[in-house]
Amino acid sequence: MQNDFDFDVVNRKGEVIKSSQKQDTALNFLYGSFYGRIILKLLTRPFISKVVGSYMNSGRSKKMIKGFIEKQSIDMSQFEEREFNSYNDFFTRKMKDGKRPIDFDENALISPCDAKLSVYKIDDDSIFEIKNSLYSIYDILGGNDKAFEFSEGYCLIFRLAVDDYHRYCYFDTGVKGENITIKGELHTVKPIALNKYNVYKRNCREYTVMQTENFGEAIQIEVGAMMVGKIKNFHGEHKFKRGEEKGMFEFGGSTIVLLLKKDVADIDSDIVENTKKRMETVVKMGEKIGVKADYSETIK
Repeated sequence: MQNDFDFDVVNRKGEVIKSSQKQDTALNFLYGSFYGRIILKLLTRPFISKVVGSYMNSGRSKKMIKGFIEKQSIDMSQFEEREFNSYNDFFTRKMKDGKRPIDFDENALISPCDAKLSVYKIDDDSIFEIKNSLYSIYDILGGNDKAFEFSEGYCLIFRLAVDDYHRYCYFDTGVKGENITIKGELHTVKPIALNKYNVYKRNCREYTVMQTENFGEAIQIEVGAMMVGKIKNFHGEHKFKRGEEKGMFEFGGSTIVLLLKKDVADIDSDIVENTKKRMETVVKMGEKIGVKADYSETIK
């Protein structure tokens, strides 16, 4: 039986990976107790995130790097070899070329990041469910009526843990508009928080409308989490290519939400089935997670 202390994610091989017991215990205190919620009121204020962000950008934070690598069993051979000036410099480290191969097949829908993925069909009211909580796409987009254009499409939710690669790419080739920032309080994106707060509605987030060559008009939303200093998108209005780096998150776990319209894509069945079983699927940046809908029809 799943609960706030023991929820599962599954990799593409079907192997189950357990969540961090220690981190979940701390989150249960913050979200599940009176004194924890008092502390949470302070922790989730943007100015606190800025203070923490300043420390994480300072040379004093370098002492945290070694312990984090050991605790999270991070394989540093995958990353560019260089000296890090701060913890955030380490946290936003870049992969070596070829370590995250991009599927350039125009029929492939690829993951924009390393994450734990859940996929939901958007109903007529543009409401979808995550861990027993309902979320309005209209709210996520800050009241933009464009949300209703995605009815019966897909909402893909990519949850990045602290040990994930925190840079992300464009999932197709196309053009994008300006980034739209919505201010808010910063809450953790761990599942326990979803039982107490409407996390995605309250968090700081940034979104852009993209016109893609193979999947039509899409919206990508980057969602900040507790203690994240910044969401850093590299471009305003921009012509982009599949696999090109779009941006990065600084310190903390974060989330990317991708909205696709009706009948433009078919998501891989293992991801769909895992979501139905209330499990997340581990995916890597650039890997195939679905196909164009019309391509799917030709191979049936």
